[in-house]
Amino acid sequence: MRTKSTLNPWVSIWTRPRATIQQIVDANPEHLVIMLAAISGLIRAANQFRTEGLGDPSEWLTKILIAAMVAPIIGIIMLFIGGGLIRWTGSWIGGNASSQNIRAAMAWSSVPIIWGLILWIPGLALFGQDFFAAETPTVAANPLLAFIRIGFSMIEITIGLWAVVVFLKCLGQVQGFSAWKALGNMLLAGFFITIPISVLGILI
Repeated sequence: MRTKSTLNPWVSIWTRPRATIQQIVDANPEHLVIMLAAISGLIRAANQFRTEGLGDPSEWLTKILIAAMVAPIIGIIMLFIGGGLIRWTGSWIGGNASSQNIRAAMAWSSVPIIWGLILWIPGLALFGQDFFAAETPTVAANPLLAFIRIGFSMIEITIGLWAVVVFLKCLGQVQGFSAWKALGNMLLAGFFITIPISVLGILI
């Protein structure tokens, strides 16, 4: 009798997200979830730096240290808040996943984004500190570097979009419905996150 092969989730999540997340939740839905959430928090902080720039070089070390301490905690908090909202709103449309399984789907769907960090190695080698700069006149003045930078951006956007697809498939698997229905679940949860943030913004 042929035995069922075990998937390596760090690889299979890219192309077989449903089978991968099912294997994870069947074995241990809490496996590496907190670690992945913490890393995701760091990546979001790093991407924010890249969007806005690190600013004055004298402040870089301070900003990086603060991000290293705070961002992982925020990532973990968002995992539990987002997971709770997704489970709550998902139950309205027939979702039956446990909180643990939803958090597993959220955490493991960030694996493509984590793999995307590999791009930082050639990025830093090519662009140096401009890799973390909001304005890059040096790169803009060099057509080849500017073209390569656009290529980097396109690859990162593609990985980001695929990570969303992976999340929807993982969420759909644990909730027991399609990826399109998982999208509705995600949008419902996002709606309840946006309202308090908007209210706070108006009050502030």
